[in-house]
Amino acid sequence: MRITRTWMLAGAAAVAIGCSSGGTTGPSMGGGGGGGAIGTVTVGNIFFQSGHNGTSNPAQDTVAAGQTVTWTWTGTGGTSHSVLSLGSPSFPSSAVLTGSGMTYTATFNTPGTYHYQCAVHGSAMTGTVVVQ
Repeated sequence: MRITRTWMLAGAAAVAIGCSSGGTTGPSMGGGGGGGAIGTVTVGNIFFQSGHNGTSNPAQDTVAAGQTVTWTWTGTGGTSHSVLSLGSPSFPSSAVLTGSGMTYTATFNTPGTYHYQCAVHGSAMTGTVVVQ
């Protein structure tokens, strides 16, 4: 019973983070590896990795229109990274952020293929969000 309750609380916390408004926030719980929630991306040194399917450089995610994607800086130490929207369609880019636990969220309301990279590391860190 205790384990089930712990998992339920962890799931509720993940939903609350995913439902937050767009922008940059301070430390929060990060994701990583395969099998995580759709719309979560790990920002590492020097990679973006999909929390859902584990793809990395480019991180690739497909989400429904209206869904929020959250990027979480994990294990980045003092190395700066960002989420820089490229081309059209575009989404608001993040500031350059330093420190594990930083997060950035963007809500994708319009279907399309959105490309991004790190403003600091360029094509060494890339990703794509496909919105259906």
